[in-house]
Amino acid sequence: MLGKDRSGRQLRELLTAQNIDTSNAVEDETLSTILKTRIIALHQQVVRVDREKIVNPSPEQIAKVVTAVGNTIQKTDAIIFEDYGKGFITTDLVSQIAPDARAAGKIVAADPNPRHSVDWRGVTVVKPNRAEAFLGSGIPWREPDEAPEKDADLRRAGEAILKKWETKYVLVTLGEHGMMLFQQNEAPHYIPTKARQVFDVSGAGDTAIALFTLGLICGATPIEAAEISNHGSAVVVSKLGTATVTRDELIASFREDSEHD
Repeated sequence: MLGKDRSGRQLRELLTAQNIDTSNAVEDETLSTILKTRIIALHQQVVRVDREKIVNPSPEQIAKVVTAVGNTIQKTDAIIFEDYGKGFITTDLVSQIAPDARAAGKIVAADPNPRHSVDWRGVTVVKPNRAEAFLGSGIPWREPDEAPEKDADLRRAGEAILKKWETKYVLVTLGEHGMMLFQQNEAPHYIPTKARQVFDVSGAGDTAIALFTLGLICGATPIEAAEISNHGSAVVVSKLGTATVTRDELIASFREDSEHD
């Protein structure tokens, strides 16, 4: 859903230029398209200024989005809910889209946000960071003082989310420590980071959930998909700004990693 404004038109043009179909993007004149300004100094993001109005969607707006999703669901392999805490992603919205998508055999992924509560019950995979995992599980937060594979509270948090939201997978991103994959009836699987230099973490979480989901779509096992996700995240944090990773860069990351083993 886009605001019926200049930023909304620019966003549509940018998406179209990348061959992304915007035919089902819904414009709403009561909304303002969010505009972000990043201040960069010495190749590092110093601060970001967001021009936004955080409001929950109305029943009418939710209905428009549900209709738009329904129009494309048969041509879709997966749905990713990317919650930036801007108010638009709500339990009401998710509950009207996720069950039908799962019933149609589609992967449903969610990248949660700690600033407001959404019931993600029944989605295929949830990708919180460590803080979000603790918050979502109800386990009191503490700073880690041991290696991730020995972090008992992290394991408790991941396993609690698996049960709470009845999801198949929980992929917890751990910043410079990599990520940990939780699955039903399986031991947690820890994957160390592949990042060799970090310029900007913007977009790392988006890359992680996108590549994990893409891996599952293409037939990768959950652990293989998590490895792909980890490599892709390492590539984007080595770039300045909100970056993406190409197929060639992903392949190069795996090759470089194998050469260091």
